Amino acid sequence: MDRLQSMEKKGPASQLISVIVPAFNEAPSLEELARQVWAVSEANGLNLELIFVDDGSKDGSWEIIKRLAADDVRVRGIRFRRNFGKAAALAAGFSAACGGIVFQMDADLQDDALEIPNMLVALDKGYDVVNGWKRKRRDPWHKVIPSRVFNRLVNLLTGLCLHDHNCGLKCFRSEVVKEIHLYGELHRFIPVIAHSRGYQVTEVPVRHHPRRYGQSKYGVHRFIKGFLDLMTVSFLTGFGQRPLHLLGGIGLVAFFFGGLGLSYLAGCWVLARLHVEGYGPIGHRPLLTYSLAGVVLGFQMLAIGFLAELMIALNIRSEHAYNIAETTGSGGEEDYPRR
Repeated sequence: MDRLQSMEKKGPASQLISVIVPAFNEAPSLEELARQVWAVSEANGLNLELIFVDDGSKDGSWEIIKRLAADDVRVRGIRFRRNFGKAAALAAGFSAACGGIVFQMDADLQDDALEIPNMLVALDKGYDVVNGWKRKRRDPWHKVIPSRVFNRLVNLLTGLCLHDHNCGLKCFRSEVVKEIHLYGELHRFIPVIAHSRGYQVTEVPVRHHPRRYGQSKYGVHRFIKGFLDLMTVSFLTGFGQRPLHLLGGIGLVAFFFGGLGLSYLAGCWVLARLHVEGYGPIGHRPLLTYSLAGVVLGFQMLAIGFLAELMIALNIRSEHAYNIAETTGSGGEEDYPRR
């Protein structure tokens, strides 16, 4: 509490803004990044706190973060015992953030801290999430082309059309980051998840700089993981509260065609038993195998769908499936827990 009070006295703005910076072996850029953030804070009268999350770095990043925190009360640091990934780093930073507005930015200096005021202007227009758009991206072609393909897939499958879902510079209202639970590689889908919860999402063009220090963490494995995570997010946002609608629908279709095939084969078997010309044994027909597989698949998908619905029904007791934007009337806001 004393720490926050001292920060509020320092900052000319009334609202505290938290800037979360995940760092994995980014020691050469951390001090310069802090200088850029404080320059923006002083030039625009912003009350900022800077939270570095050391994601298991081995290059001395934590020592630099500790020095920055010792020199400035507005700097805080979180250190992981090992590398857990960017989603975990952001989740830890979001949990520790005290500001009513939360930024995330990368530690490699490719994101420009000068864009913070511009994103705040967009947030003031009533949006809950402001996503950066690297319109002129300073990355090699083997990163840009897969990223464009990935963005189009996300737009197609989620319905939220953004130019750059994976931009490292994003801005949120605090209620957004407190509600979203990150794991795996879901950090790139925060705007998608927020949009599915009813929050207003927009994007603004931001400057992007070439990498000056360290090495890129990008690889082919990230594109594969991203595609699998996209499938996960598409399912969770579309059918997370009604899995039987998807699984049961697939099961009913498979069961219908499998049953139709078995009915046809049953008719053929009866006609063969009656020695009708043109009809013979059905045991060697591929349709029999396909029909049986369809019936079995249908039962399995329906069973999985019912089990998923049971899990949702049990978990829904502690987590509501709705999101309240605001309330009015005689009752206080505390009477309506925000989820």
